[in-house]
Amino acid sequence: MSTKITSGDHLPTITLERVGGGSITTGQPQDGHDWQMVVVYRGRHCPLCTRQLKDLNAIKQSYYNIGVDIIAISGDSKEQAESHFNYMEIDLPVAYGLTIEQMQQLGLYISHPRSPEETDHPFAEPGLFLVNAEGKVQVVDISNNPFARPDLSKLPGGIKWMQENNYPIRGTYE
Repeated sequence: MSTKITSGDHLPTITLERVGGGSITTGQPQDGHDWQMVVVYRGRHCPLCTRQLKDLNAIKQSYYNIGVDIIAISGDSKEQAESHFNYMEIDLPVAYGLTIEQMQQLGLYISHPRSPEETDHPFAEPGLFLVNAEGKVQVVDISNNPFARPDLSKLPGGIKWMQENNYPIRGTYE
């Protein structure tokens, strides 16, 4: 059973192995950044994910310029993630091995593959979590299918505006 992440919550701390060595931890920005964007992608089998990650790689500097660290994570195996990473020819931190329990912690939708040719394991549908400088989820976007994703080229402008205007975390009404 999964529980949806609520805006204003702290993102669950999940540490995953990184393609190329080392590890990545959700909610812990690196390289002097104080915000972190966690992009959950379906896996190597998804051409829309490949396009999204390549597009994100092309505009990553617009995130770095406003203090946002970027990580991409999936439930792929090491072998799947490495071959996908090499195929994409990107320079983003990519981690693998997200378990079903971790997918549920993040409140992601999880799907079974349509066939063994697609992939060999259940996988998370797309998700995006933007963690602010206080370690709280400022923006959460989860989808139950690969066709509904935020436009990552427009997000840096919105993030910058939030940062400069002390914009509150939205969606917290109880």
